[in-house]
Amino acid sequence: MIDIQYLLLLQDFRNNINNALTPFMEWVSMFAVTYLILIPVFIYWNWDKKKGLYTLVSYYFCMLITPLVKLTACIYRPWIRDSRILPAGDSITTATGYSFPSGHTTTAAPLAGGTAVVAWDNKKGRWLSYIMIIFILLTAFSRNYLGVHTPQDVCVALIISALSLFFTSKLFKYLDAHPEMEDKLLLGTFIFCWIGIAYITLKPYPMDLDAAGNLIVDPQKMMNDGYGDIGKVMGFAVARFVEKKWINFKAIGMDAKSIVISIIGLIIMVLLKQYVSPVLTGAFGSHWGKLLFSVIYTFYYIALFPMVLKALNRNASAAGR
Repeated sequence: MIDIQYLLLLQDFRNNINNALTPFMEWVSMFAVTYLILIPVFIYWNWDKKKGLYTLVSYYFCMLITPLVKLTACIYRPWIRDSRILPAGDSITTATGYSFPSGHTTTAAPLAGGTAVVAWDNKKGRWLSYIMIIFILLTAFSRNYLGVHTPQDVCVALIISALSLFFTSKLFKYLDAHPEMEDKLLLGTFIFCWIGIAYITLKPYPMDLDAAGNLIVDPQKMMNDGYGDIGKVMGFAVARFVEKKWINFKAIGMDAKSIVISIIGLIIMVLLKQYVSPVLTGAFGSHWGKLLFSVIYTFYYIALFPMVLKALNRNASAAGR
């Protein structure tokens, strides 16, 4: 098949250069799913709340669509389809779930793509748009280069991401004209998330066995990312409702003090992911632990830390009188 031949061609190239580019490609993939979200969160907190929300909502659409498609299609990874494929470096350990579409790409493309769109409006900030577009392409290519996704996996992921960005722009225009509809949409999203959880939990999965009689892919393990991704959307629905009703913060600006405060908040985000996520998965299991962490994590940067930012701004204003 052409897709496998393409991956084998990249594999031969990797071997011929002694995997010189492999660490960089692994870093690109890691940054996409670990640190890239910090950029739109910073925009949301500091520069422009609505622009940050545009990028984040585009991302949440992808987080809802990707696991439903992935756990419906149930397409095996390239090395399962063809034993000649040998993923590079440690990439096989982070390549969880089924193959189609690429979750790394549907994470990077809306986050970086949304940032590129909102930065483009500012002529001085267009350099960021170019960097974000390059990063999207690099992330997509890295998944092929590392041997963990086929071209169709990343191409469909890019299409899903582009549609999410487009649909979000239309949704925001609709809500500008009909703000009273937002609460209903948030409630509908929350309910749909639970339907999605029920679907991926109860649906049948392939139960193919290898030569030793073991499952080639354990569906229970494959659901983990689905619970985590859908949990992000649940967390947003709750956090956005709380923030809009009772917090209603404004972006705090780009002065040195505000940037330092937000950097502290972003460091807390990284620490939450590093230390709190393992605790919750250990206590509640990989499914519900991941879902609970995603809800907490999203609530933190959408509502909780903005509440802190608003309180700090209020105190600073009172001290300046």
